[in-house]
This record gives sequence, C-alpha cells and structure tokens, in this order.
Amino acid sequence: MGTRTHLVWDWNGTLLNDLQLVVAATNAAFASVAGPAVTPDEHRRTFRRPIAEYYATVLGRAVDTDEFGVLDGIFHDAYRDGLTSVALAEDAADAMRDWGADQSLLSMWFHCELVPAIERYGLTAHFRRVDGLPGTVGGDLKATYLARHLAELGVDGADTVLIGDSLDDADAAHSVGGAVVLYTGGFTDPERLRASGLPVADTLSEAVRIAKTL
Repeated sequence: MGTRTHLVWDWNGTLLNDLQLVVAATNAAFASVAGPAVTPDEHRRTFRRPIAEYYATVLGRAVDTDEFGVLDGIFHDAYRDGLTSVALAEDAADAMRDWGADQSLLSMWFHCELVPAIERYGLTAHFRRVDGLPGTVGGDLKATYLARHLAELGVDGADTVLIGDSLDDADAAHSVGGAVVLYTGGFTDPERLRASGLPVADTLSEAVRIAKTL
C-alpha cells in the first residue's frame, strides 16, 4: 500500500465527462476568427496549457492576451449553453467512494460556477474542499493553484496524489512533491499520457486503485 493519504481530483475531463462539449466550445471560439474546426481526437493530440499556446498552435499564429480573453469568453459562453446535458464519468461515484474520506477537488474552471455545479451533481459531501479558478479568464497552468489549495487544506504535497487527465496535472502534482495518476478518458490523447512514463489508468476506479499504491 502507498503512503499518500490525500487525493485531489481534477474536474473537467476527469470526474466530468465533458470532452465533446469542450471541443464544441473550442470550435465556437476558433470559428469566431475564421479558424479551423478540430475533432475530439485532434484536440486530444494537441491540447495543452497555457491554453493560449494551444490556440496559437491550431490557428497557426500568435494569440496575445487581449485576443485570448475574447476567445476564452466565447468558449465559456458556448460551454455554459451545453453544460446541462453533460454527465459525470461512468464510474466517478464508485471511484470517489473507493478512495474514502480524505479527498478534495481542484478545477481550472471558474470557482463561482464550479461550486454550484458540484452541488447540482450531488458531490459536495465527498470533498473537504472545492477550489476553482478565481477571476474571469481561464487558461493558466495548475501548479500555483494546487499549492494554494493544499495550503488551505493544511495538507503536505508529499502526502498527496492527484488524479487528472492532462500533463499539466502531472506537472502540478510534481511541483508540490505529490504523485499523479493520469486518466485516459479526458482531454489528452492516451499515447501522450503513456509516453510520459507516469502511471496511467483507463477508468477512474483503476486510477484510484493505482493511487492507493503510490
């Protein structure tokens, strides 16, 4: 058995099965500047944070701060419109139950929208703390927010394992001395995740089983 006692969950693309909606909202942002549409597979092969760099790669040109703010607003407007039809990952409830009590959630979605969403999905009681992104523009790296999240919990990074769907989740976990399990059901191509050499799981229940050994 592993020695890490606290689990931090990612939300979008991990507990929440919102890949199709994210791709549709991303395409709405690209369409606003006559950019190409991406398929889910293309998105998973290319997506990364900071998201402005991902947008620049797809558009084939630089995206400055002002333009990214506009594109991010278009993305989130489209995302909100489709959110009511999005379900949790199939085994999300089982995976949270299998870990036990000491878990929290950190998302790069806006905090003011995340908290009521967690309540609507009936998940609030699972988490010691829920944190989302402050402010009104997204797209940042996760590491700074994870350090702040753990500090508010009073949890040492070395006692933490994070389950998420992106290489940015891995970078964040490692920045605080934590471990990570990468989930293939989200926004990143599974081969990109496996190429990292880090633990990878195809289901959230498998991710929890691995997390318990780290």
